[in-house]
Amino acid sequence: MRPKVCIVILNWNGRADTTECLESLQRTTYPEYKVIVVDNGSSGNDVNILREQFGSYIHIIENDKNYGFAEGNNIGIRYAVQNFSPDYLLLLNNDAVVNPDCVTELVQVAESDPKLGIAGPKIRFYDAPQRSEYAGGLIRWWSGAAVKMGFGQLDKGQFDQTKEVDWVIGCALLIKRELIERIGLLYPVYFMNWEEVDWCARCKKEGYRVVYVPKAVLWHKGGRSSQRVSGMNIYYMTRNRFLFMRRNATRLQFVSFLAWFFLRDVLVTTASLYLQYRDTKSVVTFFKGTRDGIRLSLRRSDVFLPQTTDSQDV
Repeated sequence: MRPKVCIVILNWNGRADTTECLESLQRTTYPEYKVIVVDNGSSGNDVNILREQFGSYIHIIENDKNYGFAEGNNIGIRYAVQNFSPDYLLLLNNDAVVNPDCVTELVQVAESDPKLGIAGPKIRFYDAPQRSEYAGGLIRWWSGAAVKMGFGQLDKGQFDQTKEVDWVIGCALLIKRELIERIGLLYPVYFMNWEEVDWCARCKKEGYRVVYVPKAVLWHKGGRSSQRVSGMNIYYMTRNRFLFMRRNATRLQFVSFLAWFFLRDVLVTTASLYLQYRDTKSVVTFFKGTRDGIRLSLRRSDVFLPQTTDSQDV
């Protein structure tokens, strides 16, 4: 008996990418899985076309609007648990193309340790297939940075060691259902960016491990959804950095992050956006994200929600 896996894929006006992603999944070597496509309020005819193309291979949920990455995936997770009772949930970006053995390798490593809660694959750039986008995630708590190890480097085998990491990128994240029942779903207020880092931090606080699995490989196009709305990525990356640190860092780490942000990052970011690119709109967006991040981190009811959830809610 193989553990059951439900793969949740968000689609938002990205039918071509979703089609290529699903076609790569159809070649997977893992036998025991279901695919759930959550259409996050696409404006076109994506749902009908995907249903015609893939038929019963996929289960489609049609959202009435764009709920963002966090709640969009939560909707898919709830549906999966209620209808298929999976052992694992795999969140997979629609702009990813998976190697046939990717799911098999992830599950195999996850099954090797009952306290392994989250696993993620080696991720390479779709347009530069031998260059690494992600080979493990590191959190620099004193500066409030989530670092992708190996980013942009030519993969010559230096990233081939399975290892424990701080976080797994949400592009492809395998999580045990039992862990979700302990720590809860993705935090919807993030909308997009940092929600998976928050999930991994909660996982480790619960005593579970987060692991990078290099034998599981996929190729990622990157940023297709966020690029469709100008400034979206800058805004949420900035705002949610404050939210993540307020929720997960110690008081001393949060103070250190604030000092680092206002004494260094503000200058570096604005100089880069304006002096290098002459992009005044992005500078304004960056400061809006900073303002809203500070406001949000001061609202205790939004920042310190319960870390567990009733199993009926999952």
